[in-house]
Amino acid sequence: MSLLSDLINLNLSDITDKVIAEYIWVGGSGMDMRSKARTLSGLVNDPSKLPKWNYDGSSTGQAPGQDSEVILYPQAIFRDPFRRGNNILVMCDAYTPAGEPIPTNKRNKAAKIFSNPDVAAEEPWYGLEQEYTLLQKDVQWPLGWPLGGFPGPQGPYYCGTGANKAFGRDIVDSHYKACIYAGINISGINGEVMPGQWEFQVGPSVGISAADELWVARYILERITEIAGVVLSFDPKPIQGDWNGAGAHTNYSTKLMRNDGGYEIIKKAIAKLEKRHKEHIAAYGEGNERRLTGRHETADMNTFLWGVANRGASIRVGRDTEKAGKGYFEDRRPASNMDPYVVTSMIAETTILWKP
Repeated sequence: MSLLSDLINLNLSDITDKVIAEYIWVGGSGMDMRSKARTLSGLVNDPSKLPKWNYDGSSTGQAPGQDSEVILYPQAIFRDPFRRGNNILVMCDAYTPAGEPIPTNKRNKAAKIFSNPDVAAEEPWYGLEQEYTLLQKDVQWPLGWPLGGFPGPQGPYYCGTGANKAFGRDIVDSHYKACIYAGINISGINGEVMPGQWEFQVGPSVGISAADELWVARYILERITEIAGVVLSFDPKPIQGDWNGAGAHTNYSTKLMRNDGGYEIIKKAIAKLEKRHKEHIAAYGEGNERRLTGRHETADMNTFLWGVANRGASIRVGRDTEKAGKGYFEDRRPASNMDPYVVTSMIAETTILWKP
């Protein structure tokens, strides 16, 4: 008699050319991830050669019941770390049957910005630092915290080790390896300042691929926490009080910034970001005002501040960049629940295309 684990781990590649494709998209809240699977007759490596598909948008908050069909357009392919073999994960965006992007499709607008010749010529690089919090399933309280109570104050948890400091490392390491398997350019992980909170980094990746990779990395993490019976939270301030919030610091550079004399280009880009500070803040995640208070390594959301090696700034420039006279900068304003399509394309649009 086969065990359930035996059946889950069946290697289909040994007996068939058929492939399971898990189509993934962003739901109506802008943060809920949805997916469903279909069988393909063989391996496909080009998303443009995958069939479009549809779903019931009235069940995801993306279409009315009387006209509920929404069409999925495949955009990026990744290896499936859950089914393995030749099976794939497919990142999609969503359109009406007439071919118009639905209102919650943020990828379509981002793709237009990144395909602009002036933006493409600059080869924008991104490094996305995704912070998140692991919660105990039944009580929605951070993993490792005493029920209804609090652990010791912050200090020993950041990059910490030990059963009383690091909670959920098996989930974090599983996610790390699964992302590498999938083909995501994940560059690292670390424990964060608040216990039960972790971070992974995606990049450096070019243009819209950074956002595709972050969304699929989020999906994989959601699936792993599902298996572990732990709740994943992207709330930017999951616990009120003297605890760090959760952000998605966005590291950014253009070709001109990476070349000699790039530091002057960086300063000009930061000046543009300052002029559009309110516009960016409004698009950088829900509930971010609970996090951007001027405390816990943040700048107040109503104040734009930049500096070298300053983690209390809106924009931080690294010491290495200052010393080399070229490099990148870090936008520390985005919340952990930001949409990477919105944030990455908005930074490129402001710094490259926008004329004050």
